[in-house]
Amino acid sequence: MTATTGNLLAAYERLHHLGPEFGGDEEGNHGLTNHGPMAAEVMARRGLDVDMERWLDDYVPRLTDLPTPSERISAAHWREALGDARRIADWTAFFRAELRCRPWQDTLATWWSRLLPGIAAGSTHGVIRVGHAVRTLRTGAGGPALDELANGLAFWAARWRPLPGDTSGAPAPGPAAALDALPELPDRAGLIAQRLARLTRMPQWPSALAALPAPDGTGDVPAALAALVDAATVRYLRIGPHAPVLLVHTATAPNAVLACLPVLPAELWRVSLAAAWVATAAITITYAGAPGNPHAALPVADNPAAVLLERAADHRDEHVIKFADTAVDSFERTGNPEALAAAHLAADLIDASR
Repeated sequence: MTATTGNLLAAYERLHHLGPEFGGDEEGNHGLTNHGPMAAEVMARRGLDVDMERWLDDYVPRLTDLPTPSERISAAHWREALGDARRIADWTAFFRAELRCRPWQDTLATWWSRLLPGIAAGSTHGVIRVGHAVRTLRTGAGGPALDELANGLAFWAARWRPLPGDTSGAPAPGPAAALDALPELPDRAGLIAQRLARLTRMPQWPSALAALPAPDGTGDVPAALAALVDAATVRYLRIGPHAPVLLVHTATAPNAVLACLPVLPAELWRVSLAAAWVATAAITITYAGAPGNPHAALPVADNPAAVLLERAADHRDEHVIKFADTAVDSFERTGNPEALAAAHLAADLIDASR
């Protein structure tokens, strides 16, 4: 085990008694998401010049403890607890036990299909946290990394909220065109859960779901999903100012799904792409206004990806760190400098909003 991996596992252990959200009302609704484990994973994997312990010293005090479990969830009787945020501790205990009983890939595959219809859970942070945990587990790490996957699955299950999946209409020529074709939510008052409730009553929603072109075969799904991530990343340049934090998830959520594809059965790939599109489309419709002109330029550098990661490390904001990670993935895949410029814009906007 490398020193970097050891630091990440130590961070997981430090964070695992803490809940996935903080703030909010007495029922735990309308709170903020605990990004500690996700940001720590990026810091470790990318080798960011961040003192992780000191970063956690600053971050952890805002978090709250995970509640005490109240009622056991069993493999035979879990449906009634799905989507019940009050059962977060019960779900956490359940998944930690499940992941000690059989290979984590098997547990993930079983629950992936059950949780996927509720991909909007926790503003998509359920699937994003799972994606970061899977990246760690794919390196061969165990122990605390298994618990981190359990925590991500538990958050997803406790905040699970399905969106209607009926489709009608014709697909657009590609993911960029599909994003451009999305309607705007007329009433954008309230927080994301309230907006999503109105979204599903929009008559344009079924045609929006049909807008993403389907790949020809199962083997084409990873490329199609990557193209969605790339289009969403670059599009942030034109929509980011509408909601600087929320709109980074139009790219980071499908990127989390993409990170999980290699360990999922191929028969789950198509539905994974469809769910990733639901997540991206839902956040875009509920938070993005009309696209404007690009709002940022890429700094001139011999290694622009390294410059972005250095800026993310200096910035320290968890959303900037995670979006920079996705933007570098996209840049390395496509060579499109606008992907990096999008993450620089996020750093500008999120820094300005502090």
